[in-house]
Amino acid sequence: MIAGIDYGSKLAGTTVICYNQDDKLHILQSKKKADADAMIVDWANKHEPKFIMLDAPLSLPSVYKTNTGTDYHYRACDKELKAMSPMFLGGLTARAMKLRSQLSNFNILETYPKQVYMSRYANISGYKESLESFTKILSDRLPLPIALPIENWHQVDAILAWLAGWHYSLDKSIIIGNTDEGLIYL
Repeated sequence: MIAGIDYGSKLAGTTVICYNQDDKLHILQSKKKADADAMIVDWANKHEPKFIMLDAPLSLPSVYKTNTGTDYHYRACDKELKAMSPMFLGGLTARAMKLRSQLSNFNILETYPKQVYMSRYANISGYKESLESFTKILSDRLPLPIALPIENWHQVDAILAWLAGWHYSLDKSIIIGNTDEGLIYL
């Protein structure tokens, strides 16, 4: 089983897990005012996925870890993908790193759904514009059917995170960054 997670604010109800089970893709979305991190930990411990692709920074620029480098804001992978700084995302980054620690018995890798789309599915128009038409075309290109209709863009991003995991399982990942500082898998 592969899990792709669109990691949102802890209590906003915007965190979504996409996972494959029984030859279908399933979606689990957090509830508003409920702890999304607890939902992920409970779900992972119950389902024991082979690996988890998380849409959140899982490391800091190397200047903080090894006193190498000069950039206090961006990792090499952030610069290459024009991603937000893990420092700007402070609380989200800290939560993601804590989550990885809590789930240390699982292989958790960082992904970036927007760039999964840009690098692999950019020929599908309507990303973040027309949910219905975009999801119809994307659904036709997925290796597994979706169990229930997609309701929002957070669910789409969780599917894109899952797709990064699917490519990883086939040894077809696009890997951005460096191992000393942090990698993003597309």
